[in-house]
Amino acid sequence: MDYVQTWLQELALDAGGIGLFLASFLDSTFLFLPEANDVLVLWMMTQHKPLIAYYVAMATGGSLVGSLTLHYLACKSGERMLRHKYSAEKIERVSSWFHRYGSMAILIPALSPPPVPFKLFVLLAGVAKMPAGKFIAAIIVGRGIRFSTIGLLAIYYGDQAVRFGRQYGEILLVLITGILLVSCVVYVVDRRRSKVL
Repeated sequence: MDYVQTWLQELALDAGGIGLFLASFLDSTFLFLPEANDVLVLWMMTQHKPLIAYYVAMATGGSLVGSLTLHYLACKSGERMLRHKYSAEKIERVSSWFHRYGSMAILIPALSPPPVPFKLFVLLAGVAKMPAGKFIAAIIVGRGIRFSTIGLLAIYYGDQAVRFGRQYGEILLVLITGILLVSCVVYVVDRRRSKVL
């Protein structure tokens, strides 16, 4: 897998935005490349700062197309696949969770860095038959914010951002995940309160 990861990074660097699109697509579908995509985005943006909007768009677009592919496959055969491992009751519970929380159920994982199992949420969204419009909007907003944040780090801190990400990545992960979870709880509580009123 390390060989594939290195090859993919070299390909993306040679191909520029199209390579970044491909890396994001593969990372969101068939390959598991923890942190490789984020480091690649960060590195490319430190080298070509004026192209930040282009790189954010390509990384977000690749992730969107990959996620839509996985979502489509899960809509078609994901439930059958999951029924081998989980009871119908558990699948129904997860589906109702997606129906209840809507876009937030995919937006939070889309924002979160690895090791949050983003693909699992994409598959579950497909099994729950989450509407395509809501799914697309959540991926674009979540991934767009995530890659834009990486781009801003690249602009302001340059090569130091790459070293910082490698050195303090785990601490940042815990911090960001904690903030996202608190935000999600506040959102759910606020939504329930507004329904009661």
